[in-house]
Amino acid sequence: MQCEMCGKDVEEFYRTRIEGTILNVCKSCAAHGEVLKEIRPEPKKDIKKQVVENPSKPEIIEELVEGYAEKIKNKRERLDLKQEELAKKINEKESIIQKIESGHFAPSVELARKLERFLGIKLIEEVEEGKLIVSPKPSSSDEFTLGDFVKVRKK
Repeated sequence: MQCEMCGKDVEEFYRTRIEGTILNVCKSCAAHGEVLKEIRPEPKKDIKKQVVENPSKPEIIEELVEGYAEKIKNKRERLDLKQEELAKKINEKESIIQKIESGHFAPSVELARKLERFLGIKLIEEVEEGKLIVSPKPSSSDEFTLGDFVKVRKK
């Protein structure tokens, strides 16, 4: 595991209160605060990445189609409706319709279904996920530590 303060890979951690925040840190970083508890890792098991397939039924995920904002705006304009009128008809706020049409807000699946029914357009597509790669722990390059964000000034 990595120290949450400096990012160093170490075996033993210390749960430490540093400036009011409780962190799992290495021995050298623990000196900067009050040590609450020593944490020793469990014995390592030889775990490798596995490809997991669900042969019985692949997972189906519902996603918004690309260009949903333009589709909604174009269909509303073809129906000769103002944003305010559309909002009233589907029982939503006008500001939500404005944000959706400008692309600043992605509607929930429920709201997208409402818009689909009223406007008669397709906004939700089902995407099939076949394989997942399962890793026991993310690689250290994918994790951020406080040390990645803090500039240390030496006195």
